[in-house]
Amino acid sequence: MPRVSEAQPSRGAAPGGGPAAEAAKDQDLRDLFGRSTAVFASLAGPAHMVETANAAFFAAIGGGDRVRTGVPIAQLMPELADQGFLTLLDQVYRSGRPHTGRDTRVVLGTGPAAREAFFDFTYEPRLDAGGNVTGVRILGVETTQVKQAQRLTAEHRALLEQIARDTSLEQVLEGMARTIEELAPEEVLVSVLLADPDGRHLRHGAAPSLPDFYNEAIDGIATGEGVGSCGTAAHRRRTVVVCDIARDPFWDDFRDLADAAGVAACWSTPILARNGSLLGTFAMYHRTPRAPQDSDLALARVFAGTAALAIERHQAEQARLAAEAKEKAARRDLAFLLKASTLLTSELDHAQTLQRLAGTCVPVLAPLCAVDVVDAGRVRRIATAAAREADEALLASHIPVYDADDDAVARVLASGLSEVARRVPTGPGPWHDLGVTGYVCVPLLDRGRAFGTVTLLSTGEDAFDGHTVALAEELARRAASAALNARQYTQRVTLARDLQAGLLLPQVPTLPGAEAAVYYHPAGEGLEIGGDFYDLFPLSDGRWAFMLGDVCGRGALAATTTALVRHTARAVAPLLPGPDAVVHAVNKALLERPDSHGTGFVTLVYGHLAPADGGGLDITLVRAGHTLPLLIESHGAVRTVDLQGSLLGVTPDPHLTHQHLRLKPAQSLLLYTDGITEARNDENQQFGEERLADALSGALGAEHTAPDIIEALTRAVRSFTGPHDIDDDQAALALTAT
Repeated sequence: MPRVSEAQPSRGAAPGGGPAAEAAKDQDLRDLFGRSTAVFASLAGPAHMVETANAAFFAAIGGGDRVRTGVPIAQLMPELADQGFLTLLDQVYRSGRPHTGRDTRVVLGTGPAAREAFFDFTYEPRLDAGGNVTGVRILGVETTQVKQAQRLTAEHRALLEQIARDTSLEQVLEGMARTIEELAPEEVLVSVLLADPDGRHLRHGAAPSLPDFYNEAIDGIATGEGVGSCGTAAHRRRTVVVCDIARDPFWDDFRDLADAAGVAACWSTPILARNGSLLGTFAMYHRTPRAPQDSDLALARVFAGTAALAIERHQAEQARLAAEAKEKAARRDLAFLLKASTLLTSELDHAQTLQRLAGTCVPVLAPLCAVDVVDAGRVRRIATAAAREADEALLASHIPVYDADDDAVARVLASGLSEVARRVPTGPGPWHDLGVTGYVCVPLLDRGRAFGTVTLLSTGEDAFDGHTVALAEELARRAASAALNARQYTQRVTLARDLQAGLLLPQVPTLPGAEAAVYYHPAGEGLEIGGDFYDLFPLSDGRWAFMLGDVCGRGALAATTTALVRHTARAVAPLLPGPDAVVHAVNKALLERPDSHGTGFVTLVYGHLAPADGGGLDITLVRAGHTLPLLIESHGAVRTVDLQGSLLGVTPDPHLTHQHLRLKPAQSLLLYTDGITEARNDENQQFGEERLADALSGALGAEHTAPDIIEALTRAVRSFTGPHDIDDDQAALALTAT
C-alpha cells in the first residue's frame, strides 16, 4: 500500500500522563532500542564440538550453511580464531572457571557478508557427576541494537541538556534534525514545523537538509485533511505515513514541489503539548518510496516528544518575558503616575497644579501639551508645555473658541469624552508651524461635567496608541481631582483666614501709658480656625480691658466659643465693677450656651489697666485656669504672677481671685498660651516655663519694649523647635508701662 494513514494511533494519541501513556512510552523504547536476543550453545570436549544451540545462536552467526551441529565451533566459525574467543574457550575448559564478557565486540562472518555485533556473554564449564569438565556452555545476549542506540541516546541527552539550559528553540530544533539525519542507518531528511497559536497554520521551524525553496513554499500551510503529510497529521493529531508521494492523494497539491525537492516518502508525527494542544509536526522524508519499521515510528515519537518539550519550554520562556515586559511597563506607568500625582498634589494652587500637569506630559506622553479651563463662560488657556520655548509661546498664544463646532476642545468640553485623531486638529491654530500630526484631547471632569481639557499634540510620524491615551486619561483624572482639591483648599484657607481675622484685633491699639504687642501663630496649614485668642478694648474713664485665652478644640465650634467669650466680655465689662465680675459673666454665658455651639472649656487671663499717677500702669487681673502671667522687670528679670482660678465653662463657681499690680515704667506683663511652653523639639522635649524665663531674661535689655519681648519669645521658640510645624496654636500679649 502506498500510504499508512494512521500508524499505531493508540500510541500516538496519549499526550498526557497515565498508564496508557507510560505503556506507549515503554513500547517506543523497546522498538527504538530493539528486543534483546538471547543465544545459547552447548560445546563438548576439548575441540568444542557444537552439540546443540538455539535458533537465535544460528541466526546471530549468519544462518544458512552454518545451521548445523556435530562440528567443532572453530570449523563452524573460523573467524573466531583471530579474535581470541577460541583461546578463552580453551582456558575455561582447562581451568573449570567461567568467563564473562560485557559489551564485547565481535565480527561475525567473513568477506562482504561480515557484520559487527556486540554481546554480553558467559563461557560456563559443563561438569559430569564427578566434577570433571566435559565441555563449555555459551550463554549470551546480543546488544548490537542497544550499542547502536547508545549514540542516539547520548545525542538525545545532549538535546535535553540544551533545553534545560534554555538554548534557543531554533538551535535545539536544528540540532535535533541534524542528529537524526547523521545517526539514521539510511538517509533521512528531517523537518519540524511549528503551529500558530490557533493551530490553523504551520510555520517553518527547522529543516537543515531540505531545499530553501521547499521550506519557503510550505511555510504557513494550513492544517487540514489531505494537506500533505504534515497538514493532515496536525489536523488528525495522529501520525500520518505516506510511503510513496507520487501515488498518494494527500500530496496532489504538493507533488511537483516534492519532485523538485527530490523527496519520495514522508512520515509526519504531530507534536502535542501535555494538554493535547497542537505545537507542530515532526516529519521524516526519504529520497525513495519507503515504509517505516516500528523503530522508525518509535524514533519519530521520541523526538516529537523532545521537540514538544523544547517548544513548550520556549513558549513558557516567551510568556515569562512577555509577562516581565508587561510588568515592567506597568511598573513604569505606575511610577510615572505616582511621580505625577506627587507633583500635582504638592502645589495647593489650582493654576500651578495644572501647569505642572502640562509639564508632566511633555515629553513622556507627547512633545506638546496645552491645558484649557472654562472661566466665566469662556475658555482660558491656563498652561502649556513644549520642548522648545518658541513652541510653548506659540501654543500659549492660541485660545480655542468655546462654542465652535470645529474645535476639538469645545467638543470635548460639551461631551465630556476623550477625542483622538491622527490628523491636524480642526479649526484655526498654529498647527502647521508646530508640525502637528495628531492629537488627544482629554476632559478634566468635576462630578461628570468637564471644566477643562488636556490636549496632547504629536509631531512627526509618532501616533498616539491606546496605552498613551489610557495614561493620559488616568493622569487627567488625577489632575482634575488635585486641581479641584487645590481650589477648595484655597477657598477654605481664605474662609478660615477671614473668620480668624474677625476674632482677632485688626491692629494693636494705642494705649495710654502703655505699649502693647501681640503674637499669634495657628497650628497646621491655616485650614482651621485656631483656639487661641486675645483682645484689647477701651472702657470708661481712660481704662482698658485686656484678655488672652485658649478655647478647647479648633475649628468652627472653637470660633463660636471664642466669639462668645469676646463679645460677652465686651458687652458686660462697661457695666460691671471689676475683672472678676466680668469673668463670672463669661463663665455663666459658657454654661448656658447650646450644646450645638460646643461644650469645651476655656482658659483665660482677663484684666483692666489704667495709667497710674506719677507714671506706670495700674493693673487688676483675674486668671481662670490659664498659664501664669510673667512679670518682667526693667533689667530683664522674670517672675511669675501667682493667681488662683479654675477653668471656665465647667462649674458655676470657678473660685476666682483678682490681683492688683503696679507696673513701673519699663516693667512688662506677658500673657501667653500653653502652645508656647508645650512646643516640642526633635527629641520630643517641651520648651517649658524655665526655658521661656531664661530666654526672656537673657535677651532683654534695660530699655526693652513690648515688641522686644515678643521678638525674644518667638526667636527662642523657633530655635528650640526647628523648622517643622507646631502642634498647637500659639498666642502672646505683652504690655509694657511707658
